[in-house]
Amino acid sequence: MPHTLDSDQLRTLVAIADSGSFTRAGNEVNKTQSAVSMQVKRLEDVVGKRLFARDGRNSRLTADGELLLDYARRIVRLNDEALSMFRKPDECGLVRFGTPNDYADNFLPQTLAGFARTHRGIQVEVKCDDSEILIAKTKAGELDLAVVSCTPNMPFGEIVRHEKLIWVTSARHCAHEEKVVPLALSNFGCAWRQMAMGALESQGKAYRLAYASSNNSAIAAAVLAGLSVAAIPEMVLRPGMRVLTPAEGFPDLGYFDIGLISPPGNQTSAVKALAAHITNNIGDYSRPMIAAE
Repeated sequence: MPHTLDSDQLRTLVAIADSGSFTRAGNEVNKTQSAVSMQVKRLEDVVGKRLFARDGRNSRLTADGELLLDYARRIVRLNDEALSMFRKPDECGLVRFGTPNDYADNFLPQTLAGFARTHRGIQVEVKCDDSEILIAKTKAGELDLAVVSCTPNMPFGEIVRHEKLIWVTSARHCAHEEKVVPLALSNFGCAWRQMAMGALESQGKAYRLAYASSNNSAIAAAVLAGLSVAAIPEMVLRPGMRVLTPAEGFPDLGYFDIGLISPPGNQTSAVKALAAHITNNIGDYSRPMIAAE
């Protein structure tokens, strides 16, 4: 009979990874440090691999531990979704939800599919637009909830993810080697656009705006065709793209924040449920691994 992974042990593994220590993990899962160590040992026995290695006085995940951690997060989340489907009373209502195209193409399908499984009575209407427009519509009460790229003047909301902005070019073309670099950027007012142009200007690097669009697919098409270089969130990196480095003349762009916003005032239970689900999922979202070409 094949071995079975214990979801309680996997939850402990996730707690260790997130908290950074066996002791703090024990506090999170209500177990003693010795009990946490025993659960890790049992997991190692089941998978037949070492999950942690000593690093001085601390322990760190081995390569096998990192691999199992990815499965553990998914198994624990699916376990919680299954239980919540049967234990929670059905909530009803409509949520008008806004998101930029960039996020709609990536984490949103998986996130909304999971929400639909656990909240069958809640209907979600999705509106895709630029972050600045979504902020204005949410503030005006036209949207109940929105995920946006944070801007300095964002008046309300909470930060749900810290994301790296990267330079990308086509893996098969050399647009990045042109004397005046052709750029494909988001529309005026976008935080990524300002970060990209500011970085090049600070180095005195010549560029021209070849494409401007709020649509992630349009930006990606221009890059993959070898027509331009773009600044995009790391989590939307696609096969066929290559990340550019400071050694190639493209300065580090740093990070930006992704926020979750809603209109001032009380939220319905349906809005609160979707907000909680998105907060948990976008924070854990990992870009799918792209094989080297």
